[in-house]
Parts: sequence; C-alpha cells; structure tokens
Amino acid sequence: MSSPTQTPAQPCAGCGASVAFAPGTTVLRCPYCGLEQQIAPPARRVREHSFDAFLAKPRVHTLARHQFTCPGCGARTESDALSRACQFCGTALVADTANDSQIAPEAVLPFALDRGAARNSLRGWVRTRWFAPNRLKKVSEAETMKSTYLPHWTFDAATVSDYTGQRGKHYWVTESYTSNGQRKTRRVRKTRWYPAAGRVARGFDDVLVPATSRLPPDRLNAMQPWPLERAVAFQPGYVTGHHSLRYDTEPRAGMELAKAVMHEVIVGDCRRDIGGDAQRVHSVNTSYSNVTFKLVLLPVWIGNYLFGGKTYQVLINGVNGEVQGDRPYSAVKITLAVLAALVVLAAMVWLVWGRNA
Repeated sequence: MSSPTQTPAQPCAGCGASVAFAPGTTVLRCPYCGLEQQIAPPARRVREHSFDAFLAKPRVHTLARHQFTCPGCGARTESDALSRACQFCGTALVADTANDSQIAPEAVLPFALDRGAARNSLRGWVRTRWFAPNRLKKVSEAETMKSTYLPHWTFDAATVSDYTGQRGKHYWVTESYTSNGQRKTRRVRKTRWYPAAGRVARGFDDVLVPATSRLPPDRLNAMQPWPLERAVAFQPGYVTGHHSLRYDTEPRAGMELAKAVMHEVIVGDCRRDIGGDAQRVHSVNTSYSNVTFKLVLLPVWIGNYLFGGKTYQVLINGVNGEVQGDRPYSAVKITLAVLAALVVLAAMVWLVWGRNA
C-alpha cells in the first residue's frame, strides 16, 4: 500500500501565513492579517455508495499512518488524523486520501460555531450543573478547546420485517379481599393475550453511527440530531486548520451498529401493527435491501480541563452548541441538599401527625 501524502496548505495571499477555515462562513481566513479566501463551491453533490459493492471489494486491514511533510518548516511527522497543525510551526496540514486504503470522506458538516461561541455554550452548561463546585464556573474562562471533525457512518436501507408476538386485550374483574377484618371488593384490570404475526416495511435514511472509538459512543449519540441536510461534499478547505480524525470502526461494524438502531424503530412498528391494548414482540426477522452508506465528518469542539487534580472532558456540538461532558460534584452541596430534604420531610411528617393527633 502506498503511503498517503498531504494536500499542500493554502498560504495566505497577503502575508504567506497558514490559513484556516472560519466557522460559520465559506472562507479560509488568515489568523494574522485577516485576509479571507473564498472556498470554491463543491463541484459535486453528496453521494451514497452501495454497501454490497463495498463488501465485494478486497480490503486492506492494516492501516498506515499518514505521513506529513510540512511545507512551512519541512518537518516530517506521522499522524492518524486527516488534518492537523504542524507541531513545530503551526502550519495547517490536510492529508490526501486519494491513495489511502481507507474510505475517503464523502461529506463534511462545516463548523458553525467559532471558539468564542463554543466557550459561551460551555459557560451556559457550567451554570446549569447542579451540585457542581462554585469554582467550576472559572473553568470555561481558562479552558483550551480543539475544533475536531469526527468521522461518522450514515446508512440508508429498505427493510421488510416478519414478526411474531401477542396482542393484549384488557378487561376488568371484580375481586373480593379482606381489610381490617372487613370484606371489600375492588375492580382489577387483567389482560387476555392472543397470538399475533405480521409483516412491516420501512425505509431508513441517514442512520448515523460513530466511526471512531476514541470517544464514548453514548456521548456522541447524545449530541444528535445533526442537520445532515446542511452537509456538503468533502473538500479540504473545510477542514483546513482544524483537527480531523480517521475512522477506526470499519463499515461492517458500523452497519451492525446501524442495524441495532433500526431494530428499535422496527420493533415499534411491529407493536403498532399488532394493535390492541398491549403488545408483546417475540421475534423479528428483518431483511435489508438497497443498502447504501457514506462517511461524513461532523464538527465537535473537544475540551479537557483539570479540576481538583482530575481531568474532565467536554464535547460541544459545533453546529448548535449542545454540550455533553464530565463534571465534578460538590460533596458540601450534596450534603446540604440531603439535609434540606430531610428537614422538609420531617416537617411534613410533623404536620400530618399533628392533624391526626
């Protein structure tokens, strides 16, 4: 397998410094003189790729790291990233995936929030963290965050599912019972179950699953939904000056994750098809057809802050500012809250006891 090279960084036409994509725009901006260069509109539309055609191709499973030669200082480095900054002079580097054994990104959702907007989202998140130490509010002022494009797979599929289960019909009966020596009756709801079976069909569009294992998948999933309709065909300009990860979750594994997401939706379809007052789904056998997929890069601000000798990580959606992350807890605040709850409970007990005395 041939080693990939990097796409030459576009120097500033004014001062020659390395430029970077400016979030919320369609320009490359020089951080020194402020000169802007327009990113050319995509020459093509975002495309879906046949999953069956992908499976038919031989795959190389040993992945080489990208080799970068900085055009600014000449330093030679290696990285798993698709884009990064030279660690010696800061020049923006973007890998050329033309000869890479990995699947090239098909689409990118550009950053809409710049660093200032991301900090504002972090400050708002910090203010709403109950039981967090008061000193946590200062973290958002000092935190250094990196703008990072994270790889995700999207899958489309047509599904047909045969299911078996049971349909429940509620009915009421009158039961007798004894309480404090007295014979009483009460109405009790019961369910009569009947066999059920059928077939449901559904088409899925852009089922999204993370393609990196470097971050917790539940945290990445919690940042959904993403406005994928705003994604554009991949071109290096949008990732210039920002970090971009390569995927390490292969499409086969990604498809299994997508099937799990689809299954939950299909089970809901089965329940609606069964009808009745209650439903039980015993088995679902799904066939998939017209499966297509693509690799899309999604924008996330990633921050790590040190608090009380421990490192915490936060992720900020680079489009809408949604924040997901770790946070410390204040033992003092939790203790005071528990004591306050006990005082309120004791007061309520005293009032009830006083009325019945």
